[in-house]
Amino acid sequence: MRPEEARPRLAALGFPPAEVETLAEHFLDAERRGQHGHGLSRIEWLESWEELPRDASPRRIVVEPGYERWDGDGTLGYLTLAAVVAAQLADPPAHARVVVCARTFPTGSLGYWVRKLADGGLVGVLTATSPRRLAPPAGGPPLAGTNPLAVAIPSSDGRPVVTDVSMGAVTYGAVLAGLARPEELVPFGGDQSHKAFALALGLHLLVDALVPAEGFGAVLLVARPEADPVPALRGLAAGVRLPGDGV
Repeated sequence: MRPEEARPRLAALGFPPAEVETLAEHFLDAERRGQHGHGLSRIEWLESWEELPRDASPRRIVVEPGYERWDGDGTLGYLTLAAVVAAQLADPPAHARVVVCARTFPTGSLGYWVRKLADGGLVGVLTATSPRRLAPPAGGPPLAGTNPLAVAIPSSDGRPVVTDVSMGAVTYGAVLAGLARPEELVPFGGDQSHKAFALALGLHLLVDALVPAEGFGAVLLVARPEADPVPALRGLAAGVRLPGDGV
């Protein structure tokens, strides 16, 4: 698929203009960053769904100091996270806030969402669950999703550090895009893959413990930074590329 096809094909699926723009921006950003498993191939994936949610909207159902709960309410997880991030930027926490998102799938490249927070001057830590595809390295049934973890730290120089790591040796998106084989979808780390599996399982249980609904969810920590560590780190790095640098 060519980049210029993204918006027309999303519109053909029945998404309204604002949602077309939200989805297209996400997929095209992934392509620019070389994350092809989260890019335009996902539009082809959406086209393969028998039913697509088009009339639902995410809802913020609990608002307390330091805590929010959202419900995707049947919409795509991309659109839920877009609404969540926009809400945090519009009304940042006094210090920190935990945001729990129920029925939020698929979520796409988590680094994309926390980068938006960092560009707005906020720290973001985000994880999300997905279908159980990772089995224990010693054998057994799949027990955890690839469950990525993304962290974004803003910087006074306008160049945040953004890390986004899936617990799989490859992502399911890479399998969908034909960039990897299904049998390669195992915990990363080779002889040390038990560490990635343990982290994937811990993140899965964290989300399941905090999300009071069936299905997949996401948990976001958003906070105001109390310091500005990134410029000093870049000085130490002496020009070495840091996570999130690039496009």
